[in-house]
Amino acid sequence: MKTLQTLTAAFLIVFSMSAFAAGEPNSKRFNMNYAVQTYIDAMTKGDVKELPALLDANVKFSCTRANTVTTHSKSQIVKSLKSIQDIKQNCETSYKVLEYNKAQALVKVSMKYQDFIKVNYVTMENSADGWKITNVTSTFN
Repeated sequence: MKTLQTLTAAFLIVFSMSAFAAGEPNSKRFNMNYAVQTYIDAMTKGDVKELPALLDANVKFSCTRANTVTTHSKSQIVKSLKSIQDIKQNCETSYKVLEYNKAQALVKVSMKYQDFIKVNYVTMENSADGWKITNVTSTFN
Protein backbone atom coordinates (compact mmCIF):
# COMPACT_ATOMS: atom_id res chain seq x y z
CA MET A 1 0.00 0.00 0.00
CA LYS A 2 2.84 2.37 0.87
CA THR A 3 4.46 1.60 -2.50
CA LEU A 4 1.21 2.49 -4.28
CA GLN A 5 0.99 5.79 -2.40
CA THR A 6 4.62 6.58 -3.21
CA LEU A 7 4.11 5.80 -6.90
CA THR A 8 0.92 7.87 -7.00
CA ALA A 9 2.65 10.82 -5.34
CA ALA A 10 5.61 10.57 -7.73
CA PHE A 11 3.27 10.40 -10.72
CA LEU A 12 1.34 13.47 -9.54
CA ILE A 13 4.53 15.44 -9.02
CA VAL A 14 5.89 14.57 -12.47
CA PHE A 15 2.50 15.20 -14.12
CA SER A 16 2.02 18.58 -12.47
CA MET A 17 5.57 19.67 -13.31
CA SER A 18 5.19 18.72 -16.96
CA ALA A 19 1.79 20.44 -17.16
CA PHE A 20 3.29 23.61 -15.70
CA ALA A 21 6.25 23.49 -18.04
CA ALA A 22 3.99 22.95 -21.07
CA GLY A 23 1.74 25.86 -20.13
CA GLU A 24 4.46 28.42 -19.64
CA PRO A 25 5.78 28.59 -23.22
CA ASN A 26 2.27 29.04 -24.62
CA SER A 27 1.77 32.27 -22.71
CA LYS A 28 5.04 33.61 -24.13
CA ARG A 29 4.63 31.98 -27.50
CA PHE A 30 1.12 33.19 -28.18
CA ASN A 31 1.22 36.77 -26.87
CA MET A 32 0.52 39.59 -29.31
CA ASN A 33 4.10 40.83 -29.65
CA TYR A 34 5.31 37.31 -30.37
CA ALA A 35 2.62 36.86 -33.03
CA VAL A 36 3.57 40.13 -34.75
CA GLN A 37 7.30 39.40 -34.68
CA THR A 38 6.78 35.85 -35.91
CA TYR A 39 4.71 37.15 -38.83
CA ILE A 40 7.37 39.75 -39.70
CA ASP A 41 10.18 37.18 -39.44
CA ALA A 42 8.30 34.81 -41.74
CA MET A 43 7.60 37.46 -44.37
CA THR A 44 10.98 39.22 -44.31
CA LYS A 45 13.50 36.57 -43.22
CA GLY A 46 11.88 33.36 -44.42
CA ASP A 47 11.66 32.04 -40.85
CA VAL A 48 8.34 30.29 -41.47
CA LYS A 49 8.45 27.40 -38.98
CA GLU A 50 6.32 29.01 -36.25
CA LEU A 51 3.85 30.96 -38.38
CA PRO A 52 1.33 28.17 -39.18
CA ALA A 53 0.65 27.67 -35.45
CA LEU A 54 -0.24 31.36 -35.14
CA LEU A 55 -2.69 31.34 -38.02
CA ASP A 56 -6.35 30.91 -37.14
CA ALA A 57 -8.05 27.98 -38.88
CA ASN A 58 -10.22 30.42 -40.85
CA VAL A 59 -7.51 33.00 -41.59
CA LYS A 60 -7.95 34.93 -44.81
CA PHE A 61 -5.12 36.52 -46.80
CA SER A 62 -6.18 39.18 -49.32
CA CYS A 63 -3.92 40.99 -51.74
CA THR A 64 -4.90 44.05 -53.76
CA ARG A 65 -3.15 44.67 -57.07
CA ALA A 66 -4.57 47.44 -59.21
CA ASN A 67 -8.32 46.70 -59.30
CA THR A 68 -8.04 43.01 -58.48
CA VAL A 69 -8.28 41.37 -55.06
CA THR A 70 -7.05 37.81 -54.64
CA THR A 71 -7.88 35.82 -51.52
CA HIS A 72 -6.08 32.81 -50.05
CA SER A 73 -6.96 30.35 -47.29
CA LYS A 74 -4.75 29.01 -44.52
CA SER A 75 -3.94 25.81 -46.42
CA GLN A 76 -2.90 27.80 -49.51
CA ILE A 77 -0.70 30.13 -47.44
CA VAL A 78 0.92 27.32 -45.45
CA LYS A 79 1.71 25.53 -48.71
CA SER A 80 3.25 28.69 -50.20
CA LEU A 81 5.34 29.36 -47.06
CA LYS A 82 7.62 26.52 -48.13
CA SER A 83 8.60 28.53 -51.22
CA ILE A 84 9.80 31.50 -49.14
CA GLN A 85 11.52 29.51 -46.39
CA ASP A 86 14.96 30.98 -45.62
CA ILE A 87 14.59 33.71 -48.27
CA LYS A 88 15.48 37.12 -46.90
CA GLN A 89 13.68 40.11 -48.36
CA ASN A 90 15.71 43.19 -49.31
CA CYS A 91 13.48 45.67 -47.50
CA GLU A 92 13.21 47.82 -44.42
CA THR A 93 10.40 46.71 -42.16
CA SER A 94 8.45 48.60 -39.56
CA TYR A 95 5.15 48.09 -37.82
CA LYS A 96 2.63 50.12 -35.92
CA VAL A 97 -0.21 48.91 -33.71
CA LEU A 98 -3.23 50.79 -35.04
CA GLU A 99 -5.81 49.37 -32.62
CA TYR A 100 -5.44 47.18 -29.57
CA ASN A 101 -7.63 45.83 -26.79
CA LYS A 102 -7.65 42.58 -24.83
CA ALA A 103 -9.73 40.82 -27.49
CA GLN A 104 -8.22 41.94 -30.78
CA ALA A 105 -5.58 44.04 -32.48
CA LEU A 106 -4.89 45.62 -35.86
CA VAL A 107 -1.24 46.02 -36.84
CA LYS A 108 0.16 47.79 -39.90
CA VAL A 109 3.35 46.15 -41.19
CA SER A 110 5.25 48.15 -43.82
CA MET A 111 7.91 46.55 -45.99
CA LYS A 112 9.82 49.26 -47.86
CA TYR A 113 11.62 48.03 -50.96
CA GLN A 114 13.71 50.16 -53.32
CA ASP A 115 10.83 50.93 -55.73
CA PHE A 116 7.65 50.31 -53.74
CA ILE A 117 6.15 49.70 -50.31
CA LYS A 118 4.12 46.62 -49.40
CA VAL A 119 1.71 47.30 -46.55
CA ASN A 120 0.14 44.43 -44.62
CA TYR A 121 -2.78 45.06 -42.28
CA VAL A 122 -2.69 42.15 -39.83
CA THR A 123 -5.78 41.50 -37.73
CA MET A 124 -5.37 39.31 -34.65
CA GLU A 125 -7.72 37.91 -32.04
CA ASN A 126 -6.94 36.79 -28.52
CA SER A 127 -8.30 33.24 -28.46
CA ALA A 128 -8.23 30.53 -25.81
CA ASP A 129 -4.95 29.41 -27.44
CA GLY A 130 -3.44 32.89 -27.38
CA TRP A 131 -3.15 35.52 -30.10
CA LYS A 132 -3.98 34.20 -33.56
CA ILE A 133 -3.76 35.94 -36.91
CA THR A 134 -7.24 36.00 -38.44
CA ASN A 135 -6.83 38.28 -41.44
CA VAL A 136 -4.03 39.81 -43.52
CA THR A 137 -4.74 42.39 -46.19
CA SER A 138 -1.84 43.45 -48.41
CA THR A 139 -1.57 46.52 -50.61
CA PHE A 140 1.24 47.96 -52.69
CA ASN A 141 2.18 51.64 -52.90
